[in-house]
This record gives sequence, structure tokens and C-alpha cells, in this order.
Amino acid sequence: MFKRILFLAAPLVAAFVSFFAHAVDVNAADEAGLRAIKGIGPAKARAIVEERATGGPFMDAGDLSRRVKGMGGQTVERLRAEGLTVGSQT
Repeated sequence: MFKRILFLAAPLVAAFVSFFAHAVDVNAADEAGLRAIKGIGPAKARAIVEERATGGPFMDAGDLSRRVKGMGGQTVERLRAEGLTVGSQT
């Protein structure tokens, strides 16, 4: 019975660990860290870091979307699915 539970739980645990191992906080990451997220290139990473430096930390995904040009709601949601986090939000 225990082996069966372990067999069924192993893929879920692996997916959970994989997701959080690749999480990148937009308020803490440098340009290289942001570029590790699929969909963020050098120019967008630079824009995020510059906006954070001038306007302070991002409060939530909506704040990121409003303050960084080209980061509409759908783009931010896609990046969040790739592992981008805003503070303690996932």
C-alpha cells in the first residue's frame, strides 16, 4: 500500500519542486535572473530592473503590468506560468 501511494505521489512532488526551483521574484532578481524566465529577453529584463530602481518594488502583477511597457495582463500571466513571481505572490 505504501509503495502504491509513493508511486502515485512521486510525480506530484517532482512537479512541485520543479516549479518552485525555477521561481524568479521580479522584485529581487537582476537582469540575468529575469532572463532565465522564458519570454523575458535582455531589453525587457533591463526595463523591469530600471522601473524597479526608479519606482520601487512592484506591489503585484497588475502593478508590473501598468509600470512596464509591453507587459500587458496576458503577458504577465504567461510569465507567471513560467515561474515569475511578484513578492510573495505566485
